[in-house]
Amino acid sequence: MAGAVLAHTDEGPPGAPAVVMLHSLGASSAMWAPQRAALARTHRVVAIDLPGHGLSEPRPGEYSMAMLAGDALAVMDALGIASAHVAGLSIGGRIAMEMATAAPARVLSLMLCDTALDFPPRERWAGRIAAIQRDGMASIVDSVIANWAVDQSLASTRGLARMVLATDVAGYAGCAAALRDCSVPGAITCPTTVVCGAQDPSTTPAKAHAIVAHIPGARYVQIEGAAHIPCFEQEAAMTDALLGHLAGLAARGADAGMAVRRAVLGHAHVDRSEANLTEIDRPFRDFILEGVWGRVWTRPGLSRHQRSLITLTMLAALGLDEEFRLHVRATANTGVTRDEIAEAMLHVASYAGVPRANHALKIVKEVLS
Repeated sequence: MAGAVLAHTDEGPPGAPAVVMLHSLGASSAMWAPQRAALARTHRVVAIDLPGHGLSEPRPGEYSMAMLAGDALAVMDALGIASAHVAGLSIGGRIAMEMATAAPARVLSLMLCDTALDFPPRERWAGRIAAIQRDGMASIVDSVIANWAVDQSLASTRGLARMVLATDVAGYAGCAAALRDCSVPGAITCPTTVVCGAQDPSTTPAKAHAIVAHIPGARYVQIEGAAHIPCFEQEAAMTDALLGHLAGLAARGADAGMAVRRAVLGHAHVDRSEANLTEIDRPFRDFILEGVWGRVWTRPGLSRHQRSLITLTMLAALGLDEEFRLHVRATANTGVTRDEIAEAMLHVASYAGVPRANHALKIVKEVLS
């Protein structure tokens, strides 16, 4: 986004499915260090510093959730990442939810850690903003860290305190304004795991359960012996929660399949299809929901964007016009561009024949016009 230079780390195999990680207010991407290392064995892990946090520049003025979600999506654009699983803690989790409502085709799944749908009361944030603008970050560090960790004597807890003290006042105040002004997000349909420290005094387990109730099919994981930031204090449990979410996506069956089907093909198409469902085609619908949408399209090995492009190529090569038209229309949701379709049709021409590719290109032009 214009107006700020955002720092990020980029680890893991370049061709692997992407995970974007967003940290807590007053922390930095270093907060995720243990989990980044574990996830980067199998995924491309991008951890972003929010404006005025870590190594990122602050943006002047107040921020909004839409602005911060736009920042994260812009970093994905800059790195050539069409879609990603998104893990966010505290404000990072709320930004992740904003991304899922603003750009659902780009968010493969959500890992929402110690966060909430909204963050009232407004007066609390106004008071905190005034305090740091008047007295600096040192004026709030003790109260913040008291919420972040159960054991205040740990070296990692002292490290978290250093993150707070290093945060730019303008960046903290801008993000606090986004928390002050945010409201309950819109509908979210992607696979979601909600993680919460059992002793989190700010975004409590009750608030985590409210997220579960808001997102169809979301599951809840509680981390014992943890407060607001379990990343270091309960490193193994936090890492297991994220790895478990990613590993479980392929086995979530029909519910996850329906969510992906709607995200790719659009609600209007799926609603029409469901309205016309009969006892004759219901078993087939159940089969593709679980076996195709639920088990193949949810696998972490390829992005939704990549699967969309592969599907277009195969349908064109096989001459399956009706399904091809459907998936050309779906590129509005999957992020596949006209240029990428044109490149794919060259492969169709090379390996399946020029007439197949020529016919498919005519359909592409008709649908996209």
